Amino acid sequence: MEELLRDLGPQVLGILVRRGADFAAAEDAVQEALVEAVRRWADELPAEPKGWLVTVAWRKFLDARRSDAARLRREVAQVEEPPPGAAESRDDTLQLLFLCCHPTLSPASAVALTLRAVGGLTTRQVARAHLVPEATMAQRISRAKRTVAAVQLGEPGDLATVLKVLYLIFNEGYTGEVDLAAEAIRLTRQLAGAGEDPEVGGLLALMLLHHARRTARFAADGSLVPLAEQDRSRWDADMIAEGVVVIQAALARDRLGEYQAQAAIAALHADAATAEETDWPQVLEWYDELARLTDSPVVALNRAVAVGEVDGPLAGLGAVAQVPADVPRHTALRAYLHDRAGDRALAHDLYVAAAARATSVAERDHLTRQAARLRG
Repeated sequence: MEELLRDLGPQVLGILVRRGADFAAAEDAVQEALVEAVRRWADELPAEPKGWLVTVAWRKFLDARRSDAARLRREVAQVEEPPPGAAESRDDTLQLLFLCCHPTLSPASAVALTLRAVGGLTTRQVARAHLVPEATMAQRISRAKRTVAAVQLGEPGDLATVLKVLYLIFNEGYTGEVDLAAEAIRLTRQLAGAGEDPEVGGLLALMLLHHARRTARFAADGSLVPLAEQDRSRWDADMIAEGVVVIQAALARDRLGEYQAQAAIAALHADAATAEETDWPQVLEWYDELARLTDSPVVALNRAVAVGEVDGPLAGLGAVAQVPADVPRHTALRAYLHDRAGDRALAHDLYVAAAARATSVAERDHLTRQAARLRG
């Protein structure tokens, strides 16, 4: 029943918002209805669970407004309450997703509101996933609700913003009790199923292809395993196959976008039986395409990796020199390329410097081990 309620909650919330309820009040009403459902459905589910929730949530929303009699009269006059148990066929979940990713919100606020309202996570779960106090996250979500309160559910949304928020959620990975990567894939699947935009397919494929390598990224002791050293037998072959099919379908629409190019690169890595068999010239071609689509310095740095594999470490260092030095992993890549070029002393010093700037313990330890290897 918990999974059913989590799936229905965002749909019911979308219906209340479409009817004219403000976001915060609608969510309060839906949460009360869900609590009542847990209590009443313990023995038997109603014939129309969604219709039941809509009815109860709408009544609770109206009850919460009885102190404003005039407003209540207008609402009752304008909106006919559905009969108990009647379900609405329209699914407003995706429109709710666009609302939660409204461009007026900061990325952090959009991620939090999306996980709360569309993902169905509790405020406590969202807070734990972001390693912040629950009270802090509650305030962030409340501010986000107030920001979108004046936005109508039917207004056109910004797909690029929605995709960015979903990718941010995916990159949060797994923290605490919530698998945000899996949650991002679930939401992106919904979005992909509602239309044929190739960039949505590109993002879904990118997520699947990266997620397929998840179990091989860390050793049993928690240490980071670089892509070239991963045990590829541990990759999820079914997820890779799905990702390849999705990206091929997206590319066939001949409307190349940033996520499609990234997914094509990920597919080339997934297609190689060993690291040595990676088709680096084609990877570099895709990075050239990606560089034409975006001026991201992160893309430029990743392209330098491909240059180093195709044309040698010195050419790679030349490409790195064109990238701003404050880009994350800039120093680590220089260390790797100098290491390959045989400059062990400089590579050691750069590994040490990169370890000091690492953003995670696993990355820091990996870079420290590389420095120790060269010192030895």
